[in-house]
Amino acid sequence: MSPSFTLTSEGLSFFFGEVLPHLDERQRRITTGAAARALGHGGVKAVAVASGLSLSTVQGGALAVDAGIEPSDRVRAPGAGRKPAEKSMPGLEDALDKLVEPGSRGDPECALRWTTKSTRNLADELTEQGFKITHSVVAKLLTAMGYSLQGARKSAEGADHPDRDAQFRYLAGLVERFRAAGEPVISVDAKKKELISNFAVAGQQWRPAGQPVETNTHDFPDPELGKAVPYGVYDVASDGGWVSVGGSSDTAEFAVATIRRWWTEVGTSAYPDATTLLITADSGGSNSSRSRLWKKEIAEFAKDAGLDVVVCHFPPGTSKWNKIEHRLFSHISMNWRGRVLESREVVVNLIAGTTTRTGLTVRAELDHGVYEKGIKVTDHEMKRNYSEFS
Repeated sequence: MSPSFTLTSEGLSFFFGEVLPHLDERQRRITTGAAARALGHGGVKAVAVASGLSLSTVQGGALAVDAGIEPSDRVRAPGAGRKPAEKSMPGLEDALDKLVEPGSRGDPECALRWTTKSTRNLADELTEQGFKITHSVVAKLLTAMGYSLQGARKSAEGADHPDRDAQFRYLAGLVERFRAAGEPVISVDAKKKELISNFAVAGQQWRPAGQPVETNTHDFPDPELGKAVPYGVYDVASDGGWVSVGGSSDTAEFAVATIRRWWTEVGTSAYPDATTLLITADSGGSNSSRSRLWKKEIAEFAKDAGLDVVVCHFPPGTSKWNKIEHRLFSHISMNWRGRVLESREVVVNLIAGTTTRTGLTVRAELDHGVYEKGIKVTDHEMKRNYSEFS
């Protein structure tokens, strides 16, 4: 059995750093191979890391030591040995570059355009083109060419309007003016609908080891339980949230009904002297800037509440800047991660149990109302409402 001894990784690195610069290529290979064998199990990897040489070089030296080595004065000349693949096969890098990005720099009919560009698939395609190459060499070439494995990132928000900065400054200034005057400012939006039943929810939670919650294999909606439809109101000044959980449809009527409930249950007592309410919302969905039903319902709410209501919509494609998204909805999602939403009551309790270290509090209630889709508001109704509320 080969002898073995213990040496720290720092000691190995120091040893090779001092010795290897004074050795030729053959001597470096034999020295590192002998050290790997002396270290025993795991020695090849440890020596490769400490010396900076490749695993194959150290392994080759170790195998040479095992076979027995005769002293020799022969030294490999500088530049001798196997040429790098990109040097021995002209055009290889260009061919690989075209395969990785066929849509922009290569043949749009390339067979790999719609397949997974794994290193093995790339190696197979290059072999068909006449290059003798392995998948491991492909991986090294890609790294040397500046490629790395990356996922897609959501960052494109569409065209950047020249007035975008001015729009956000105007909205921020309006919020500050309302808050300085003691008037309520709320951010509203609908949260993603959630399937109700024994379905898996993204995320993890602490449970006894080896005892995960068993859920349905397929996420087909339960015909009786349906979905939970949460619509939220976030009070910017108080860091408080209100969420109505419906089982019907996400319509403008449902959205304004939620705002009404928040005002009745929370707003009137929190802002007894309020004369104006500022609402910030994104431009789509049930609170769309183009929805006539939204405008009609908001006007009727303003009349019933005795308030002047100002609605500011965020520009298209910028809804993530609406405060309710990152100050309320994100915390709700974190609170119920990995939990099974068996009923709307469970959804309500999980939402109401959402808190943060900075003081967020949330109230949630079921909304049993039935809200129909496709309600039209005629030109006549719009004109009548305008004359009534102007």
